[in-house]
Amino acid sequence: MISIKNVSKKLGTIEVLKNVNIEVDKGNIFGLIGPNGAGKTTLIKCLTGIYEVDSGEINLLDQKVFDNPEVKKHIGYVADQNDFFSYFNIKSLIKFYTMTYESFNVDRFNELNKVLKVPTNTIVRKLSKGMKMKLALMLNLSIMPEILVLDEPTGGLDPIAKKQVINIILDEVAERGTTVFISSHNLNSLERMCDLVGILFEGEIKYMNSVEEMKKTIRKVQVVFKDKVPEDIEKWNGVFKVEKVGRVYSIVTNKYDEEFKKKLDNSGISFKEEIGMSLEDMFIYSVGGGVEYEEILK
Repeated sequence: MISIKNVSKKLGTIEVLKNVNIEVDKGNIFGLIGPNGAGKTTLIKCLTGIYEVDSGEINLLDQKVFDNPEVKKHIGYVADQNDFFSYFNIKSLIKFYTMTYESFNVDRFNELNKVLKVPTNTIVRKLSKGMKMKLALMLNLSIMPEILVLDEPTGGLDPIAKKQVINIILDEVAERGTTVFISSHNLNSLERMCDLVGILFEGEIKYMNSVEEMKKTIRKVQVVFKDKVPEDIEKWNGVFKVEKVGRVYSIVTNKYDEEFKKKLDNSGISFKEEIGMSLEDMFIYSVGGGVEYEEILK
């Protein structure tokens, strides 16, 4: 459904994207995180056909996306800054979308607006950032897209509106099988929504995995050893961090498999407890816990 293969892109003399590879199947949600300047928005603009890639290729619905109106009419795109025709009122904007997209569904827009409550008699420039975000989401969902591309879709929204937007996106995927590509710093939202997540850092994909697999393999375990602590415990395969408080050792690993559990059990422990971890913690440890990756998650 979404295929990004060996994509590189320069803006001026700066190589913003470097050999990026991402595959997203139909009906799945892919979450992209990264610090400001990592290349997320540039990748999204390549994905939506706004920019042409320098090398590699991007295919949506098995077709190249750049300069291809046939594919673009099936793509909904919500930018992080939604600058519409600022002197249009919303009813005029709906009419514009109706003329632009054959598939635009006014009933769908009105149904969504019962939840998000954007005043349709208002001029667009008078809307807050959060209201503009709601409007953009409703307009793009109303074109009945096969692919929905979202750049920080919860920006400017209050907690109640964030929950509403997340539920609307999840319903869209469940009911219509829409494929979603979402960039966000809100890891709590991504943890709830995404099938697959990836880190973009300095133009490169540094890490990619499913949320389900991360929860299986990345664990924090608290243990108490009966006697001596294994001298090489910090060098065990997959162990990123070992901390001691009193007699209790906290061990973080991204290789929580049968081999690790057996090795730990054979080390002479009198107590063991698994500790739940947030997606933010899992990302930090899955890429090695470096300071630069902590910046990604701010």
